[in-house]
Amino acid sequence: MSKTTLAVIAGISALSGAAATAALYSTKDRKVPATSTATSIPSPAAPPAPRPATEAAARLLKANAPVDPSGVFQYGFPGPISDLHPTPSTTSAFDRRTRNPHWVAEHMTPQSLSLREGDRRHSYFAEDPNVPEKFRAKLDDYRRSGYDRGHQVPAADAKWSQEAMDSTFFLTNMCPQVGDGFNRDYWAHFEDFCRRLTHHFPSVRIVTGPLYLPRKDRDGRWRISYEVIGNPPNVSVPTHFYKVVFAEDGRTGGNVSVGAFVLPNAPISNDKPLRDFEVPVEVIEKASGLEFASKLPISRRKRLCAEVDCSLGASIQAFMENQTKYQDRNKTKPQLSSRP
Repeated sequence: MSKTTLAVIAGISALSGAAATAALYSTKDRKVPATSTATSIPSPAAPPAPRPATEAAARLLKANAPVDPSGVFQYGFPGPISDLHPTPSTTSAFDRRTRNPHWVAEHMTPQSLSLREGDRRHSYFAEDPNVPEKFRAKLDDYRRSGYDRGHQVPAADAKWSQEAMDSTFFLTNMCPQVGDGFNRDYWAHFEDFCRRLTHHFPSVRIVTGPLYLPRKDRDGRWRISYEVIGNPPNVSVPTHFYKVVFAEDGRTGGNVSVGAFVLPNAPISNDKPLRDFEVPVEVIEKASGLEFASKLPISRRKRLCAEVDCSLGASIQAFMENQTKYQDRNKTKPQLSSRP
């Protein structure tokens, strides 16, 4: 991170909440939407990609070298290894170090959301047998931790079959999330907003995952600090979460409306505008070490929040109406009389 970048970050260190989250990794050389509260931060120019050595040069180097560092591979490849796990409703890459996914991808269409073959009451949280046992997140890690088992791809997006819904309950699709004010509130409304995008687009693809972002301490230094749950400690608690949304117009080679959002793993008021969390895709790429749109030409990209209203108003209203209906149903249920 450059000195200029640190200077700009220092200028926003007094900020708190969502705006500071979006500002932390913003870039100065890319235009940030006027409606976003992200602060621009310059980024250094990318160095030219190194030219790979030819096989002949590699053989010559090995022949002249008195040592063979690659000989360690005879005992095993150290890694890192990202366990790639495709299921009927998700595709994910698992981070063995944090016991959380690097990312989880999903695909929604109006047709997939119209089907109602899956029932959440028949699904159960489960450890993922595709991950070696010593690297897994465990069900016991979450017990009494104070955190929810937070879906990265929500079960409500996979109602088109019971198998599809069940696959969202593997712990490889979970991260520890704050419950009240986030997973059960603002984040849930955000997930509903994403489903509602299928009212405007015939195909919506989303990549979701955790972030571990730095905070400025009292001594002026930046540090990454996060809790680890489990006994013994096993699963890292992310500081933030991201979603990268690709809303496709349905045409081969057509336009794709792209939206990228970073939210803190903390209670968020429902009054907070979703656009406060909007950031350029490059912000998430730099923070995560991942790439999301390297094969999507700029000429085909549109800004999601310029194409649709990036607001949670409809989602929150629908949630409140459902809550009212649920309460009304409970009030009208006949009361059982108690007998001595």
